[in-house]
Amino acid sequence: MTSPQHHDLVVIGAGIAGATITNELLARGQAVCIVDSAPFPASACSSHAHAIAHPHIGRGAPRLLRLTRIAFLMAEARWGSIWNQHGIFQPAKKDRHFIRDEVNAHLRTLELDEAMAQALFAQEAKEICGVAQDGVWLPRGASLNLSEATNNALKPHPHLTCCWNTSIARLEKKGAAWQLLNHQNEISMTAGKVIIAAALETKTLAASMDVKLPLRPVRGQLSIFSIGENDAWASQLPRTAISGDGYCLPAKRLPEGGYEWIVGSSFDEGETDPHDWASSDDLNREQAKGLLNYVQGDISQLHGAGSFVGVRCVAGDRLPIVGALTQRPGIYLATALGSRGALWSALAAKLITAQVLEDDFALLARFGFAADLVAALAPARFFAGTLAAAPALGALASNSKPILPSAPNAK
Repeated sequence: MTSPQHHDLVVIGAGIAGATITNELLARGQAVCIVDSAPFPASACSSHAHAIAHPHIGRGAPRLLRLTRIAFLMAEARWGSIWNQHGIFQPAKKDRHFIRDEVNAHLRTLELDEAMAQALFAQEAKEICGVAQDGVWLPRGASLNLSEATNNALKPHPHLTCCWNTSIARLEKKGAAWQLLNHQNEISMTAGKVIIAAALETKTLAASMDVKLPLRPVRGQLSIFSIGENDAWASQLPRTAISGDGYCLPAKRLPEGGYEWIVGSSFDEGETDPHDWASSDDLNREQAKGLLNYVQGDISQLHGAGSFVGVRCVAGDRLPIVGALTQRPGIYLATALGSRGALWSALAAKLITAQVLEDDFALLARFGFAADLVAALAPARFFAGTLAAAPALGALASNSKPILPSAPNAK
């Protein structure tokens, strides 16, 4: 009987997070084995072709604001030619008086210069974005095909081993190595260090090591609508993406006439059903009216032409869980990316690689990545009394009760 193969580094999960982390480790000269239960990469939520990416510009949640700016810059630098920069417009809240100078001042406090964010009056937004609303224009906002990005990150490499159709049910420490066991309780392989980037399955794998994570599924449905060339909606369609209560991509003119318009997404907490729901399409039709401030729009003219359903994984405090699992040395987590997979995966690749290789974090510091932000993402923030191994982070971690957003707002 042959012994299970040993790898210094194993990544569990070949979605956008696992693939990006693997790619970063390979670029740093490491040999990596990536494992997934599917026969190919990006089989679940990372099969999404229409993810949008922009810094968060709301008020409050200061760490989220700082983190999304840093993550956006990392993502922009990472994906280059497949980064579809079309700009994103974020309309002002309807119940708030829009004061342009105040909004611009707020944007500057977030270290977002005019090249990244600028307040527009409705007429300016109409000329640039095709939408007559006050709001913030994010010229560098983009969309990313997560499937393409995932597959690009896992192109053949002499130091890359891919194990497809391989399910890992639990992890067990044996001496200096971690054993990765399947559902038959057989050892599939052993590893010196394991990075778990398996979305909601991370919860099960952590539980096998007696670690409880506050992870929950959130189902999201994106709708693809076709619109006739002479329909009233045709004159209202945006030239850029819009992000607000829901989001949409720029309308696409079809060769045969008419338009294709992608609008999303529903936010169904606790749901894991991968099938299309007519009710989600109806919600997205209503959100389309709100995004365009087109209250008189006839939603029957938004004809269903397809959809995408993804089950996202979220943590209690709405931030991703990225970093070393300090009470289980050799284990690292990258999960709870929610609807910001394009951003958080780029950040996770840099942070986890720095931790795995025990870097001095100089590169992260140049991006503005301070110790309090490392703590804000660390798995240890959910475990009171478990931070003895990382005292520098302990004072900064939060053990507050997890709070999930209320349905059905799209995020």
